[in-house]
Amino acid sequence: MSIVTRGVNIPLNRAEGDLEVRVEIEDGVVAEAWSAGTMYRGFEAMMRGRGALDGLVVTPRVCGICSLTHLSAAVAALDAIAGVEPPDNAWRLRNLALMMETIQSDVRQSILMFMVDFANRQAYHDLPLLEDACERYSPLAGRAAIEVVRETKRLLQGVAIIGGQWPHTSFMVPGGVTSMPDVSKILQCRIIIERFIAWYERTILGCSLERWQQVGSVTDLENWLEENDAHQDSELGFFLRIARQSDLHLLGRGPNRFLSYGNLVLPEDTTVGGFDGKVSRAGWAEGAEVFPLDAGKITEDTSHSWFAPGKPPLHPFDGETKPYASGHSGQVYSWVKAPRYDGQVAETGPLAEMIIDGRPLFKDLIERQGPSVFARQLARFVRPAALLPPMRVWADELRQHCMDLFYRSVKMIPDGEGVGMVEAARGALGHWVKVRDEKISHYQIITPTAWNGSPRDSEGRRGAWEEALIGTPIADQANPVAAGHVVRSFDPCLVCAVHCLQSGRRTGRMKIDSNR
Repeated sequence: MSIVTRGVNIPLNRAEGDLEVRVEIEDGVVAEAWSAGTMYRGFEAMMRGRGALDGLVVTPRVCGICSLTHLSAAVAALDAIAGVEPPDNAWRLRNLALMMETIQSDVRQSILMFMVDFANRQAYHDLPLLEDACERYSPLAGRAAIEVVRETKRLLQGVAIIGGQWPHTSFMVPGGVTSMPDVSKILQCRIIIERFIAWYERTILGCSLERWQQVGSVTDLENWLEENDAHQDSELGFFLRIARQSDLHLLGRGPNRFLSYGNLVLPEDTTVGGFDGKVSRAGWAEGAEVFPLDAGKITEDTSHSWFAPGKPPLHPFDGETKPYASGHSGQVYSWVKAPRYDGQVAETGPLAEMIIDGRPLFKDLIERQGPSVFARQLARFVRPAALLPPMRVWADELRQHCMDLFYRSVKMIPDGEGVGMVEAARGALGHWVKVRDEKISHYQIITPTAWNGSPRDSEGRRGAWEEALIGTPIADQANPVAAGHVVRSFDPCLVCAVHCLQSGRRTGRMKIDSNR
């Protein structure tokens, strides 16, 4: 029997950074997958020898999409080294800004990055909802696409009020924040939040936040969809209907293990509830079974990455970032390292947060169907519904306590080590920092896309979306929309996952090796 192998390069656009995915197809489905980050940037190396506070300015430049998240992780590490607890108003302001950035990312990704694939006439020519999808999501012209850009831009005005600018603000400092907005600015933030909530309820959900929170099972979700026209015509309702027609629940299973660092530290004096001092819980889950997180079990494996060879998997406090590229050298194929938890592959992101927080709808989904493109994207669509109510509360608390402390003095950063672990829009983000003589001696960053888009490890285990691609049907090698759904459901962001710039500009691509 002769086997003909044909390589096809396909644009995988709407992925931030340089991403290549290579798959092998057998009998029309993906049998193997390799995901490669193809750009080295070296932020961790450039941090060594800088002043202890430089991370607050440099690391937000890792990514222009989630710069506040990197700032949050960087300042949390320095808070820990300095042994300082920021006052309540600092937590309220830090949290509000971070939530605004996360929510705008969730909504933009859902409409501008994920749903636009359903306006692909070639792939979905026989889908009953195609014309509606094109009217909503066609690039630069779709009704929903234009509206999302407008409304999320307004939400980011709140970040500018709190932090002075977006992206790349540096208003968070060890001990708190640099300033407290006056009452008029806080009221302006409150108006921005209320306006966004009204739009999100009307357009994305088609119902109130309170009504959505009553959806606690797959059956509830089905009943919610059939309840009225407003639910069906909303962006969430349309997603549910088109997901049903395109069988998204059958795509992208992945490792069925989940990781979250927990997020949004609760002020001491607040009516917002949460878990162990945070709004969302830190944890590790296998299926829907949740366990406490042990940060000491996190390691990075470089066996399949272009870094100095010979090292075993190391904890980030011991890890190194020493580039070693020798071309396409067999098993080594990515600039992304392979983070592992207790040696296991895990996915992170909104679905992981929902599972670890014990949200009944997503627990039921995972127990019935397992993880999928559908569950992953649904979690991103509705995560803002969990974040918006605390934003209301904290804006009101800021107004009531506007004269209270917002900063505790930190004269210097002493020798020591600290970690900042937060939840970015795409999942678990950690900064591991060591300071000696007021300078950074060690800096390691593990990003969400490093977890989700990692290469294989020394045991040959695929990364999360490599694993999720297995079994994906490829009906048309020139237009592999199903594979795009799988990768995009993780919301890939390679600019902060990779650690040589080259002249010119290159888009991501997918290479398909067809064995037939």
